[in-house]
Amino acid sequence: MSTPSFDLSFPRRVHVVGAGGPGMSAVAIVLAQMGHHVTASDQRETPVLERVRAAGVGVSIGHRAEVVRGCEAVTWSPAVPADNVERSAATEEGAALLDRADMLAAICARVRSVGVAGTHGKTTTSSLVRAMLDTTGTPTSFLIGGDLLDLGTGARWTGSELFVVEADESDGTHVRLPLVAGIVTNVDVDHLDHFGTFEAVVESFVDFLLGIGETRVLNLDDPVSASLSSRLPSEGTVTYGSDARADWCWSRVEADGARTRFDLRSPDGTTRRVDLPLRGEHNVSNCTGAIALAVALGADVERAVTAVKTFGGVGRRFEVVGADGGATFVDDYAHLPGEIAAVLRAARSSGEWRRIVAVFQPNRFHRIASMAEEYGGCFVDADEVVVMDVYASGTERIDGVSGRLVAEAVRSTDPGRPVRFIADRDEVVEHLARNIGAETLCISMGCGDVEHLPSEVLAMRRRKPA
Repeated sequence: MSTPSFDLSFPRRVHVVGAGGPGMSAVAIVLAQMGHHVTASDQRETPVLERVRAAGVGVSIGHRAEVVRGCEAVTWSPAVPADNVERSAATEEGAALLDRADMLAAICARVRSVGVAGTHGKTTTSSLVRAMLDTTGTPTSFLIGGDLLDLGTGARWTGSELFVVEADESDGTHVRLPLVAGIVTNVDVDHLDHFGTFEAVVESFVDFLLGIGETRVLNLDDPVSASLSSRLPSEGTVTYGSDARADWCWSRVEADGARTRFDLRSPDGTTRRVDLPLRGEHNVSNCTGAIALAVALGADVERAVTAVKTFGGVGRRFEVVGADGGATFVDDYAHLPGEIAAVLRAARSSGEWRRIVAVFQPNRFHRIASMAEEYGGCFVDADEVVVMDVYASGTERIDGVSGRLVAEAVRSTDPGRPVRFIADRDEVVEHLARNIGAETLCISMGCGDVEHLPSEVLAMRRRKPA
């Protein structure tokens, strides 16, 4: 954990480069709500920029050197290159230069900050923690990786003493945040372009946990997360899972459509029935970890359980986009093998659909180059799989790497599973519009622009004569 390099304890002039995405738009909004004078820019207009403007941020489209004049600090998205004109001008101005992790660390330093880390489940867990902590008094400040559907935002600064932040490991941000409490939901293979090896990924989570000041929460059901407990002081370490040894233990899971109910045993031995408006055992795990963390931070367990029942959900987490002709079209952020398997398993166990069609958009060329084969067995709960081409997310194209590698991995690992690779997006839309029948769930998955696919399919279906 590094010491924040910029003091936000009094009003400052800050410029945010690349504020059109979810991460930096959230930073800009929080900074403005903290009382700082904030300007921002992006190469092109995006829908989220209206939300940034509504927070009082002056937004310019296109990058120009003059917008950073008089700024005390400039921060930027990881996608902004080092030779960006605004970053260069900031150097000439003598402004403090902070990457996203630096600025997030400076924000965290203002209050008691709580980090939610792990390969899967960060956004849902963060959102649940926020909902539970809201029951303790002043609405909790937060900055997470998705929009809360009941609040319509992924960021808020309220002046409360607690700040819930999604501690992203993709670029090592998680180890740079000053935190009083935190959780590791699980540790899986990802971001090898940054870390090099899985062993380095694991070590980064050890560093994350050792940097936490008071309370560390670990998932005993995840073998890597569980193994980290032996490297931590026992005092201040709390565990959760279906493992009977866990401090907070979940059991007796019952799927009921879009809801899941389960028993939760707390450290004092009391068992409560929890009613969670989310699908799947992966979300039971996320919810249990969130309760363990929120209670450690002062939330009353009964109020936390009540907050779960009315939880509004998070955008792009099994989000129902629409229905047509007896078919349901859903969008989900799942983009790693474990996430895909968990989401499809949850959909199958609900018993709501006769048939499930999974549409997957692989993300980042280096990720698919290194782990395409790991996708082979994650679609077992889908009746049909459609694989799109790779969404670059700013990464360089690699010769021979395409969505076809994922489709081939599924055919090799699971030869009875119908799978097709369709590189052209318009062809994907047309295929789904023509072939999705009644009693079918069509679920699109990925972290690129696949989120717009269900709307495109529904629009084409509704234009066609019955």
